[in-house]
Amino acid sequence: MTLKDFTDEWQNNEPTVLVHTSGSTGKPKPLRVEKLRMEASARITCAFLGLKRGDTALLCMPLDYIAGKMMVVRSLVCGLRLTAIEPSGHPLRGLKEAPVFAAMVPLQVYNSMQVAEERALLRQIKHLIIGGGAVSSELAAELKHFPNAVWSTYGMTETLSHIALRRLSGEDATDWYEPFEGVKVSLDEAGCLVIDAPAVCAKTLVTNDIAEIATDGCHFRIRGRRDNVICSGGIKLQIEEIEAHLQPFVNSQFMITKRPDARLGETVVLLAAPKDIETLRTACKEHLTKYEMPRMFIAVDELPYTETGKPARAEAFRIAQQ
Repeated sequence: MTLKDFTDEWQNNEPTVLVHTSGSTGKPKPLRVEKLRMEASARITCAFLGLKRGDTALLCMPLDYIAGKMMVVRSLVCGLRLTAIEPSGHPLRGLKEAPVFAAMVPLQVYNSMQVAEERALLRQIKHLIIGGGAVSSELAAELKHFPNAVWSTYGMTETLSHIALRRLSGEDATDWYEPFEGVKVSLDEAGCLVIDAPAVCAKTLVTNDIAEIATDGCHFRIRGRRDNVICSGGIKLQIEEIEAHLQPFVNSQFMITKRPDARLGETVVLLAAPKDIETLRTACKEHLTKYEMPRMFIAVDELPYTETGKPARAEAFRIAQQ
């Protein structure tokens, strides 16, 4: 979808627009969302960040998904000056000046950190929000020293992008998400996050994200997705937590998944490039518990990701079963 396609759709007489879910757990699904709620979401984000009319904003994500659409809506509703570029892994390449506001996925931020000119621009962005996937502990450690505001977002297509942010940079860096005003969170019986955000979502939303709520009853942090739990020999393991435990000790890209096992029920599987398998095997032995240790290491030419940069968990699971 082009910027003109979306602005034409936004300006027509229909009360909704078509978006697609990210497809991180399967095939992307179409969803119609209300324009009035998208406008409300835009105002909430801009107010939280203190963005002003005339501030520059960068659109560097696909317009087929909610994150890209919401950058346009924020610009239209709040008077931001939008620069739109072709989505790529290096969104700052070729830019002469950093925008005041930008939204990126972790892979775009990571790639930009590897190029001196792009890293310099990244550090100059006044408000950088990162969504569409988990921010690794290694990346978070580097972003902590950025001079301006860097945030990790929490949300989904159904909540019209994010409903909470957590600070990654500066002394206020934290693992805990702060919900926007008017958003209430709780846990269901399975420990999954329940979101009540009437301004952006008509119904209370029960997520698949296993969470912990702080003693203030407001702030929360995410352990991982309920469907990313590995039940191995009676022990419940969280895929995202295994990845987080291993990530600080390796420079290689990898992905944890699972496969059925006749004796244990399910076992841990690690996917990585052929050249990295042995290094990762050694790191796993040194830094993971015996329960977290992968029973199988699978070499793949390319790790599976969605178009928005999230791990394609369903595809990883399919690879592990072959």
